[in-house]
Amino acid sequence: MTSRERLLTAIKRGKPDRVPVAPWGFGALNPQSDLVKELLAKTDPFISVSIGNPFGNANAEYEVRKEGNDTVTILHTPHGDLVERLRKSEVASCRVEFLCKNADDVHKYLSIPFKPVEPNLDRFHAWRAEVKDEALVVAGTMNAVCLPATILSPEDFCLLWADEPDLMIELTKVAFERLMIFTEKACRLGVDVFRIIGGEYVTEQLGPAAVDKLLVPFDTEQIKLMHEYGVIAHYHNHGNMMPFLDALAGLGIDSLDPLEGPPFGDVLLREAKERLRGRVCLVGNLDDMEVLGKLPEEEIRKLGRERIEEAGPDGFILGGTSSGTFTEQAARNFIALVEVAKEMAG
Repeated sequence: MTSRERLLTAIKRGKPDRVPVAPWGFGALNPQSDLVKELLAKTDPFISVSIGNPFGNANAEYEVRKEGNDTVTILHTPHGDLVERLRKSEVASCRVEFLCKNADDVHKYLSIPFKPVEPNLDRFHAWRAEVKDEALVVAGTMNAVCLPATILSPEDFCLLWADEPDLMIELTKVAFERLMIFTEKACRLGVDVFRIIGGEYVTEQLGPAAVDKLLVPFDTEQIKLMHEYGVIAHYHNHGNMMPFLDALAGLGIDSLDPLEGPPFGDVLLREAKERLRGRVCLVGNLDDMEVLGKLPEEEIRKLGRERIEEAGPDGFILGGTSSGTFTEQAARNFIALVEVAKEMAG
């Protein structure tokens, strides 16, 4: 099997020739290095490519200016300006001010007449042409709750849900309507696998009560639309996952990552596999930075054997945490895991 065939077989809960070993992209490695060429040739990488912002508004009027180490963005709305501030140092950058701080700002944001932007699949198709069947190229996209979670700070996101849940639901509904337009266009333009992010904003920040209000009504329909076009829906959700496995499986997703194992998460593969009963392909379970990037090869081989025994040969992809920051040591450990997978496949 090619890597693409192997990954697709596992995602469809089938049994490939061996368990796929799948880094997400090429981490912090030099993309032109011999190690990356070896990684591409021997492992089964996912390559996630952005195709644009589904919430982008062609009618939005922005003003951007520099203030020292800050980049200040001013969004003009019919009811007043909204301000975002990005601060950058020599080693990192972060958003220190978000567009919306309260319910009044959310109403300002929603007052801008909406004109959708087009998906851009140039890089998606370019990667498909470059890697051919040696990897699975996926289109990165968001779910509906990503809009409130990115225009509000983490604290204000939680407070809006606590203080004005109806407004949070309304904002997420508007996001969903815009997202569906973008998603359908992307499907028509040739996306065959999506990677959906955003679930963890609810599972990790808002808790179980919000799942039925902010994930289920919207993500289910987003995934249903993808399936109507024959497109695979892969779901990314960090954090403790055992309490949410059934709810996420109920969304209709095809595969789920990164399913961190203890002590970095709570996912026990054997139990997860038994609970899901073949509904979802499990992806990941080895931490890129704390396990693959630090432990010696022999320990990694032992962990790989244990994970494959626990999850079984079907509907499982052994991988990391999809951090995109893994090191040279982690890359070599990914390659060693392929040897383990081959041995265990007989």
